[in-house]
Amino acid sequence: MNRRKQKKLTRRLVWAAAVGDTYTVRRVLRTGVDPELPDADGTTALYTASVHGAASTVRALLRAGACPDTESTGLTDGTPLCGAAAWGHLAAVRELLAYGADPNLREDHGTGSTPLHWARQGAGGPYPETEAALVAARAV
Repeated sequence: MNRRKQKKLTRRLVWAAAVGDTYTVRRVLRTGVDPELPDADGTTALYTASVHGAASTVRALLRAGACPDTESTGLTDGTPLCGAAAWGHLAAVRELLAYGADPNLREDHGTGSTPLHWARQGAGGPYPETEAALVAARAV
């Protein structure tokens, strides 16, 4: 696949993940595009799906090989688990944990907040159910 087509498909993948369009995400993934590739802004599809709480899209991306701990950088940054926890998206948090997301991984390349911090003091939090899921996964 040439670079131009890859960039176009990656942009489409990230957009579809942001709106929770799992059908389009699966269709784009079938073209062979790498689910780990960020868009031009540095945002990964998994991070976008996680932040928006699109659990079925998160699952599709993880099944396609997206790493649950890959951090987005650029305009929107952080780990998928931090993003989901910050908004209390319990189903997305559970999917990420089921696929091996590290419940203690700090964002900002290890210097920022943990998912548990976000669940306790997130964007609209606290989110006690999300916090409980993280604690059950041994988050500290």
